[in-house]
Amino acid sequence: MPHRLISPRTASSQELDALVHVLDGADIIVHRFEGAITHWSIGCENMYGWTREEAVGETVFDLLATRYPTPRENILTQLRSRGFWQGDVIHRHKNGYDLDVASRCVLVNLSDGDMAVIQTNSDISALKKAERAIKSREAHLTSILETVPDAMVVIDQKGVVISFSKAAEKLFGMDAGQICGKNVSNLMPNPYRDAHDGYIDHYLDTGEKRIIGYGRVVTGQRADGSHFPMELHVGEATANGERIFTGFVRDLTSRLKIEEDLRQAQKMEAVGQLTGGLAHDFNNLLTVISGNLEMIDGKLPQGSLRDMIREAQDAAADGAKLTGQLLAFGRRQPLSPKQVDLGALVTSFSDLLRRTLGEDIKLSTVLTGAHFEALVDSSQLQNAILNIALNARDAMPKGGSLTTEVSRVRLDADYAKMYPEVRSGHFVLISMTDTGCGMTDEVKKRAIEPFFTTKDVGAGTGLGLSMVYGFVKQSGGHLQIYSELGHGTTIRIYLPALAEPKPAQTASPETAEVPLPRGTELVLVVEDDPRVKKVAVARLQQMGYRVLEADSGRRALEILAEHPGVALLFSDIVMPGGMTGDEMATEAIKQRPDLRVLFTSGYSEPALASKDVIPGAEWLRKPYTARELAGKIRELLDRP
Repeated sequence: MPHRLISPRTASSQELDALVHVLDGADIIVHRFEGAITHWSIGCENMYGWTREEAVGETVFDLLATRYPTPRENILTQLRSRGFWQGDVIHRHKNGYDLDVASRCVLVNLSDGDMAVIQTNSDISALKKAERAIKSREAHLTSILETVPDAMVVIDQKGVVISFSKAAEKLFGMDAGQICGKNVSNLMPNPYRDAHDGYIDHYLDTGEKRIIGYGRVVTGQRADGSHFPMELHVGEATANGERIFTGFVRDLTSRLKIEEDLRQAQKMEAVGQLTGGLAHDFNNLLTVISGNLEMIDGKLPQGSLRDMIREAQDAAADGAKLTGQLLAFGRRQPLSPKQVDLGALVTSFSDLLRRTLGEDIKLSTVLTGAHFEALVDSSQLQNAILNIALNARDAMPKGGSLTTEVSRVRLDADYAKMYPEVRSGHFVLISMTDTGCGMTDEVKKRAIEPFFTTKDVGAGTGLGLSMVYGFVKQSGGHLQIYSELGHGTTIRIYLPALAEPKPAQTASPETAEVPLPRGTELVLVVEDDPRVKKVAVARLQQMGYRVLEADSGRRALEILAEHPGVALLFSDIVMPGGMTGDEMATEAIKQRPDLRVLFTSGYSEPALASKDVIPGAEWLRKPYTARELAGKIRELLDRP
């Protein structure tokens, strides 16, 4: 609203005397336009410490060391043009401390033709101190809410969102402006959405608490419609006579996945103990059966009866093989570990695999690096490789390829965070990748369970991968299955590696630890596995990069359109949602030909998951180290 002009009134010195006399208790100063003080009330004496005798005749600007919000010349110009000015200033007390003052100045014409200013002041120091304290607390609270990992949502008693923290924006995939002013039920799937307002009304009517003051696991809904488990804590307060509810939300997706993995591991441990015990008892029975059959066989003449005995002996031998597989799964099979070069073992075993798999399947063996020595039972390892190869053959009825790669890897703490059952350290990795039909998520979950099989009745016992799992665990290693329906399967066997021989010349302390290459560019990470994505984002941020993240190809394209400054796309190749990583990258390159692309994949060869090659793209095989990631990114970004 524009200020109204106040025409200066004409007053005599007697009228000014009378004004100050009547309002002597108020904080009133009368001074000439140029600043000389003519009247100083008792209220000013109390407020500033100077007596009337000390103040009159002094220049008001100098006596009070006035600090204005704008230059004094601007204020005097406004006084001349509008007849008044008001605002907050800082005055100095006689004792030297500052006072925050709300000042109002009115211009009057004196009867002698000169101009004077009537200035009324109010001490607002306490108010300003309170305001500064509130702003400080608000800034402190804001900094906490922007950094705390838990999301915070505040609603009123009608269920309308009035505050939405940064963590909540990230968790629910929406900006505060999209949800503030709307009902909090928009963050919930049905049937909770329709029932939510009824919960609040019931509490307000009865005071019965169902969730307020308690932690509870509920289901949330993101902006894209996806659901996720979350832990919700709700507190209550009263503001301006109305109730408000503050909810703290924690995403439980990763924690529940870890708990599910732990339950699966415990279940497999229990099943292993059970099957191991059964196998031992069954072996005793088979010993009796086969021993008696042998004795009977020696006493019978040639003929049909003896043939029947021998068929029974063959069945007992098959039973013994079955119990051997059960013992391997239960990790109770006696092993004879010896130091073995796994590269040489796998290479020499390739000829047998080639004859077993047939001509329709192309077999490739790749050795990456050196020093593949491990302490392992070589015959059991060969049996495990054979079982995996047979499963791969069954998954490729029309032919395909099976690639076996041996490498030496180091699993670091980051990798152990993604797979809690894994310990960090140096391993020899035997990775076997086929181009078969792949597995569904349900099949992957049950793949190592004993007697679980997807083959026709009579075509398999369901103990192949169970035996491999038991042997690897008994050897101190780790088994990982990476598979996507329609894209093939990679099975990795990690076996603890023996120490590498020391080099002739060790690096000096100055050169032993080379810092990781760093950068400040903007990187988009696309990964559907939340644990893998979390570790990748953390690694990149530690290297100095700014990071955006997406969990699907379509969401990645939306982010690229919103952020033209993205310099590099770091994406998994195979992802759910109808768009693979290479399809997404192809679309992205059409929009941004200068975009650099780095793929990551659980397959030994990315071509197994991607038929179309993105020009200039690079790839990293999971698991990758922080140094490998840093090197690949700088290699791509530093290209001319």
